[in-house]
Amino acid sequence: MNRNLVDAIAPFKLGRRLQVARKSRGLTQQEVASSLGMARTTITAMEKGERRVRPNELIQMARLYGRPVGDFVGNREPSSDFTVQFRAAVDILDSRQSRGELRRAVETFQRLCEDYLHLEKLNEAPLSRSYPPQYLTDGTSPEVAAEDVASSERHRLALGEGPLLNLRDAIENDVGLRVFFIELPSRVAGMFSYTDELGGCIAVNARHPQDRQRWSLAHEYGHFLTDRFRSEVSLLHGLGRSRAGERFADAFARCLLMPAAGLRRRFNERSRTISGRMTAAEICQLAHHYHVSVEAMMRRLEELRLLPGGTWELLRDRGFKVREAQRQLGLSPHPPDEQALPLRYQYLAALAYENGRLTEGELARYLRVDRVAARRSVQELAHSTLLQDEGQIASFSIDLTRSVGGVDSPEPQLMDTAES
Repeated sequence: MNRNLVDAIAPFKLGRRLQVARKSRGLTQQEVASSLGMARTTITAMEKGERRVRPNELIQMARLYGRPVGDFVGNREPSSDFTVQFRAAVDILDSRQSRGELRRAVETFQRLCEDYLHLEKLNEAPLSRSYPPQYLTDGTSPEVAAEDVASSERHRLALGEGPLLNLRDAIENDVGLRVFFIELPSRVAGMFSYTDELGGCIAVNARHPQDRQRWSLAHEYGHFLTDRFRSEVSLLHGLGRSRAGERFADAFARCLLMPAAGLRRRFNERSRTISGRMTAAEICQLAHHYHVSVEAMMRRLEELRLLPGGTWELLRDRGFKVREAQRQLGLSPHPPDEQALPLRYQYLAALAYENGRLTEGELARYLRVDRVAARRSVQELAHSTLLQDEGQIASFSIDLTRSVGGVDSPEPQLMDTAES
């Protein structure tokens, strides 16, 4: 490693970056010192900037912290430490292995958010934020407040009253949040954090089925709307569910994904068609249409008094098998979202690479793939094919040097599907 890189950065600045990385990894100074065969006082002096870090020491520490050396000697400043913000949530897990897994997931989440911001700076393309003021819910029950907030957000974002199939697009593009689908511990549904620099950031568990992912995304968005300065880790069947904030976020997810007016209208229309006999099969189809679980749909219909209270428990106690019912009805599960990175993030990485601001190795690191896959991603991003509503294929090349704001997108050239 070139000594000039270490000498070029002020010792106090390098020390601060090392301290942030150490804490993000959940390590004490003594643990680092023992791993590297140093005295704890040496680590302390390095982090305070009182003792210069040698190149070989920096390489060892970067490896221990799971970060590239460039993070410590480059121009990027670390954001506020997510691990500190999520410490209470990490500590609530009941095993050392689970806590370690969540700590690593938090670190991955922070790195992705920081990388997204850095790509924006490289391209001089800041993320446009359309944040509403925080909604005030004090003095109102979580369920009543959730109906009001969900209705207001659907109106503000012009989402209508039907099934919300493009929730991620709306939250990313119309609101301006950073949304990632990453592997989290199985008990963790999602995470939310906010800083002034990064803005609102959401991570959803990529391991979960699609209806659970959408619910988690709406749940975390509810936290952003009402309590955005409190970081959250949402656990499945977990502790803390009785807290008012969690009750609100769950109620908000129900109301946003299954809006009262639209659901009532669709339910009544269907009920009239079948002479008022709504069966479990009808509810399964309705849940599939809204991309929510059957349990969530039934509980929402009970809440709206369209079904008698206790209907879900009664069916469950009678041995109703959701998966078997869906199989008999030919309702295949909706595929989970496999796009870990926002599309805009990917375009920014490709644009920086095309303009020579990223090397091929750096592009691969930002996209979290190998170099071959990174080159293929750039080629795919540079040329897209869209299927129009009329069944025709619209194919056009995307100029990666243009603005990513979308205001000057080229007109697609249509071609007959038979020719394709």
